[in-house]
Amino acid sequence: MQSSWPIYCTMILTSLGVSESEVLGQDSPNPVGPTEEILSRIQPETLHGHIQFLADDLLEGRGPGSTGDAITQLYLETQFKIHGLQPIPGSQAYRQTVPMLGMSSQPEATWRFRSTDSAKKDLALELKYFDDYIAVAGKPEKKIVVEDRELVFVGYGIQAPEYQWDDFKGVDLRGKILVMMNNDPERDPDLFAGSRRLYYGRWDYKYESAARQGAAGAIIIHTTPSAGYPFTVIQTSWTGEQFELRDSTEPRIDMKAWVTDDAARSIVALAGKDLDELREAAESRDFKPVPLGLTLTTHIQAEARERITANVLGFLPGSDPTVADEYVIFMAHHDHIGIAVDRDENGDNIYNGAVDNASGTASLLAILQAITNSNARPRRSLMFAAVGAEEQGLLGSKYLAENPVVPNGKLAALVNMDGINFLGPTRDVQVIGLGKSSMDALVEAAASKQNRRVVGDLEPSKGYYYRSDQFSLAKVGVPAVYLHVGHAVRGKPDGWGKEQLQAWTDKHYHQRSDEYDPQWDLSGAVEDTRLLTEVGLAAANAQEMQAWIPGDEFEAARKQAIQAAKSAARR
Repeated sequence: MQSSWPIYCTMILTSLGVSESEVLGQDSPNPVGPTEEILSRIQPETLHGHIQFLADDLLEGRGPGSTGDAITQLYLETQFKIHGLQPIPGSQAYRQTVPMLGMSSQPEATWRFRSTDSAKKDLALELKYFDDYIAVAGKPEKKIVVEDRELVFVGYGIQAPEYQWDDFKGVDLRGKILVMMNNDPERDPDLFAGSRRLYYGRWDYKYESAARQGAAGAIIIHTTPSAGYPFTVIQTSWTGEQFELRDSTEPRIDMKAWVTDDAARSIVALAGKDLDELREAAESRDFKPVPLGLTLTTHIQAEARERITANVLGFLPGSDPTVADEYVIFMAHHDHIGIAVDRDENGDNIYNGAVDNASGTASLLAILQAITNSNARPRRSLMFAAVGAEEQGLLGSKYLAENPVVPNGKLAALVNMDGINFLGPTRDVQVIGLGKSSMDALVEAAASKQNRRVVGDLEPSKGYYYRSDQFSLAKVGVPAVYLHVGHAVRGKPDGWGKEQLQAWTDKHYHQRSDEYDPQWDLSGAVEDTRLLTEVGLAAANAQEMQAWIPGDEFEAARKQAIQAAKSAARR
């Protein structure tokens, strides 16, 4: 399969009317493409230094709206100024303020389910908060009242006309509590991309879907395989203050909740049903919602307040006046979870977020420094974007996409960095979303110089493409490249890399233990960062802007954004 890559890349390049040398800037009118001198400036010490500061306890886990968030923004803005980046076009500011609502929820300590069957009125089930379920308010109200609401199992909770799929079948679900599975159907490779998760499998889609039905609440059944992480991540990510964009007009539900797989089995058993049988039925297009004959009454005390974070943005003007109004974005999110409400057995209450994503932000700064300290200037302009509130549902990048500082149709390409390689150099380059855009060819060209092979998503069921900030920009049409750590670590046996990454996810992902380690081998991170630098500069020097592969889910948005930019330019 890998041997077909050069042919595939050539096809993409040809479709864009550009040769590989032109993509790399070698035949452009102003040949200022990526050079070894630029790439050599990216060193492990630079990454270590930025990560060490950004993941320090001083920054309090970089929670949105916190003092640590403000320090982070100041650090980034200062770095942008030091290295000569210009502020947001038309302003003197480097920060795009992102207005949010912060909501703190206090759910009841127990849930008690009762049967609606009078003959079974004495049957009941109690679940324990935190251990069995996590619940938060879905609306900015002081008290959320869920009173005697009936539970309905709705399978995956998906409506996808392009797959002739509708889990709701027109059933009136207003005021109900919808119990739904995580992920999306994966048995049929012709449906929902088979084992590769789509946006339909994401938790944010699930809650949005329930709100469109007029439901009172939604309970997602957590399993580690379907989520890609253990329930401990739900316990850390869904407690404490939760954020959303202040001016969002999306429909809301009263309650958002998760339950463990064991708790879900107990709920369904109380209803006299088998969870595995319900799951089996939900794999078919013919599935219809199943009333469980159970009700839940619970209250959530909630406090909402206006909070702000910011996207820190800086610009390097392009050298070619014919395309300098087009931009290639280098992006990373600067936030993490913040401070826990209690201390663990080690006295730690800070979610430092060293890998996620002090490391990606460090790569962003390393690329910025390497380019600006050189004399090279690409044809297109560069935007460096350190976005906020990613951990709260990609809020910063979503706000940027919906409130663009330059027209979305003028964004030539995006390079996103969310986590870097701390295992050492790898023989492979893992591209999340491989096969979606012309940027694959740029990655292949850069990887070949490093004697590395390009591979697609090695864990497709985890849906990584829809879990980081490139998704926000893809939705408005911007082609993006996003790497994950390769599995083929040089000098290690087969399977070692995957085992190490899974162990890190199980133990450290969204946990207080995601802390900076000076012993990390960041030589592999340097390789990846150099590769992404070369890819971004290649996109900036290419004859044409990057494009989605024909028929891709984001192609229509791309065409619409480009047309809108052209129309605006004519006015």
